[in-house]
Amino acid sequence: MSEHFFSVVICSIEPLKFAQASACYEHLLAGVPHEIVGIHDATSLAAGYNRGLQLTQGDIVIFSHDDILILDDDFAGKIARRLETFDLLGFAGARKLVNAIWWCAGLPWICGAIAHAHPRSLSLSIWNTEPWPVVDDIRAIDGLCIMARREVAEEIGFDESRFDGFHLYDLDFSFSAWRAGKKIGVCCDIPLIHTSLGQYDEQHAEYGRRFLEKHRDALSDPPAPVGKIKGAHGLFADHRALIAEWRQEVFQRAALKARRVSERAGERANATLKRARR
Repeated sequence: MSEHFFSVVICSIEPLKFAQASACYEHLLAGVPHEIVGIHDATSLAAGYNRGLQLTQGDIVIFSHDDILILDDDFAGKIARRLETFDLLGFAGARKLVNAIWWCAGLPWICGAIAHAHPRSLSLSIWNTEPWPVVDDIRAIDGLCIMARREVAEEIGFDESRFDGFHLYDLDFSFSAWRAGKKIGVCCDIPLIHTSLGQYDEQHAEYGRRFLEKHRDALSDPPAPVGKIKGAHGLFADHRALIAEWRQEVFQRAALKARRVSERAGERANATLKRARR
C-alpha cells in the first residue's frame, strides 16, 4: 500500500462513544499516518462534517458515526486500495434511488451488509453483495461511515444550508456525487457493527421533502409493490461468531434466499392489486 494519510471525522456529543470510536480507529489505522478529529458542538451533521473536513489534511477522509465498530485488521489497506478506483465508499447503499430512503428500491438494488447490536445478540442484515467484495454502480450510501477521496469531498461538500439537522445529509452528499459523475462503491467484506437503528420520524419526513425538492428529477421510477422490504437476517451470540460467518459464500446464499422471498412477496402484492382493480 502506498503511503496515504487518513483523516477521521467524528461528530459526537457523548464522550464515551467518542472514546470508543476513536479507540477503534486508532487500532484500525495503527502503522499508517492518521488523525482523528472530533466535532462536539455540531448544529448538524452536514455542518460538522464540513468543519471537520476543513480541519483535517488527509488524502483519505472518513466521516464516521460514533456508534460503529469495524472488525477488520486490513481495513486501512482495503480502503486505500479501493479508493484508487472509487471516489466514495460505504457499507450499505443502493444502485437505484426512488425516494429519500435508500432501501426503498428493494432487492436486488439495495446492497451491503450491516450487523446491529442488541442487548443479548448481534443481528446481521444482508442485501445484494455481488460483485464481491465491492458492489459498484452505487448511487447513494448510508451515512454510518462514508470514506472519500479528499478532492471529491471538497468538490461535493455537505449541503448544510438545506440539511441543517441530522437526517438525509448522507444521501444528499452521495447522490450529489453520483450526479456529478463520481464512482461509488459498497464494501461487503469488512465486518461492521452498528449500535443504533435509523429513526424515520417527522423530522426525517421534513428533510425527505427537502431532498425530493433538490433531486426529484434524477430519481428512478419506484419498483413494483413488494410488501415489506428486507434482506436476509441472522442472529449471533458474539462478534467471533459473526466474523466467522462474514464470508462471500454465506452472503450469496442469504442474498439469494432474500431475493426469492422478495419476489414471492411482489407476486402476492401484484395479485392483490389486480384483484382490487377488478
